[in-house]
Amino acid sequence: MDKWVRLALERERKKRKIGLDVKLINNNYYLYHSTTRWDKNLKKVKKVAQYIGRLTPQGVAEHKVQSRTIHEYGNGALLMKIAREFSSDLQEAFPYRWKELLACAIVKTMQPVPLRLVKSRWEKMHLSLEIEASLSPKTLGEVLRDAGKEYAYQKKFFDTLIKKSRTLAFDMSSFFSHSENLHHAEKGYNPDHAYTKQVNFVLFFSTDRHVPVMLKTLHGSIRDVKALKSVIDEVEAKKSVFVLDRGFASYCVPDLLKQNSFSFILPLRRNFKVINYDQKCKKMFVYRKRGIKWTRCKTKGNFLYLFEDVKMRAEEETTFIGLMEEGKKTRSTYDKDSRQFGKISVLSDIDMDGKKIYHMLKSREEIEKAFDALKNELENDKTYLSDDDALRGYFFVSFLSLYLYCRILRTLKEKKLSGKLSVG
Repeated sequence: MDKWVRLALERERKKRKIGLDVKLINNNYYLYHSTTRWDKNLKKVKKVAQYIGRLTPQGVAEHKVQSRTIHEYGNGALLMKIAREFSSDLQEAFPYRWKELLACAIVKTMQPVPLRLVKSRWEKMHLSLEIEASLSPKTLGEVLRDAGKEYAYQKKFFDTLIKKSRTLAFDMSSFFSHSENLHHAEKGYNPDHAYTKQVNFVLFFSTDRHVPVMLKTLHGSIRDVKALKSVIDEVEAKKSVFVLDRGFASYCVPDLLKQNSFSFILPLRRNFKVINYDQKCKKMFVYRKRGIKWTRCKTKGNFLYLFEDVKMRAEEETTFIGLMEEGKKTRSTYDKDSRQFGKISVLSDIDMDGKKIYHMLKSREEIEKAFDALKNELENDKTYLSDDDALRGYFFVSFLSLYLYCRILRTLKEKKLSGKLSVG
C-alpha cells in the first residue's frame, strides 16, 4: 500500500469515526465502510463492506446516488384515478400496508414484472413521489404475508365491492405449482389432465358493474360444486343473481342458492333428464347476428328455459353428417341426437323474458375473459411463492390489478377503441 494511501486512510478514519478499508482494483484505490453482521444461515459473524468512493491523493471522490428527475406520469395517473374507487376501502382494511399493496397492483397492471423488480419500476413513476411505499423485495415479501394471513381483512375489502353488485358470475380455475411448502397445492382435476400439484381459486365477477369483486384461493383437490359450497356463506350480496357455468350443473345447486337467498341462472348439460327436447321453440330474437328461438316451462318450482341457436344447429348437424360419412356415427343415433342440435337449456328461479335470461347467461363471457387476463396478461398462471400466506397475499394484489385491468378494458370498449388499443 502506498504511503499516501495509508495517510489518507488514517485521515478518513479520524474524520468519519467508522471502520474503513481500502481495496486496490485496476490500479485504483477504493474506500469502503467495513463492518460485520451475524449470518443466521452460516451461524457465524460475516464481514460486510459498503462502498463509499474512490480514494485519491486529493481526498475521496464519493459515489453519490443521484435522484431521478424524470418520471412517467400518464398511465400511472389514469390507474390511480381508477384506484380511487376502492383506495379508501383498501386503506380501511389494511391501514398499515395499503400503500404497498396499491403500488404493487399498479405496477403489475402496467407491466407484470417479478416481485424483485417492482421497486425499480415504481420509482420510475411520478406516483412514487405522491405515495411513499416501501417496495424492497424483503419488505414486499412481508407485506404479502401480512395481507395473506389476515384473510378477514381481505374479506372486509371484498364485502365493500360485492354488496354493490346485482348479478354475479362465479367460476373456478387453477394454476400449477412446484413449491414444496404450499399446503394449498394438491393434485386434482384440471382440463389439461396434468397429474401435478395445483392451487384452485374462485372468482366472483359483477356483470352489472363489469369488475371482479372477490377472489379466494382453495386447495387443489376441491371440485366445482364443493368449491361453491365452501364460499357461498361469505358472499354479502343477498338477493343477487348467480350466473353459473354448466360445470356447476347439479340438482343440489338450486336448493343451495335458494337457502342462501340467491337467485340463479344455471345452464344444464345436455344429458339432464329434466330437459324435454321435444318442446317447440316458438318465440324468437337475435343475439349478435344469430337467430335464437326459445320456450319456457315450469319444473319443480323453477323455470326451465330452452334456447335453440339456429346457426349452431346447422353447424352441429353438418358435423354429425360428416361423421356419418366417415362411419363414426350412424343414422339411428342421428335421429336421437338431432333433437339436441343447437339447444341450450337453462334452469332458473326467475320468471323473465327469455331474451333477458339469455343475455344474462352470455354475460358470463366477462368472467372468462377476466380469468384469461389474470393468468396470461397479468402473468399469474404459475407461482413459486414459498408459503400459503404469501400466496394469498400475492393473489390479493393480483385481484387489485385485475380490477384496474377490467376497468380500463371496459373504458376502451365504451369508447370503441378496444380494436385499436390494448390495456398492456
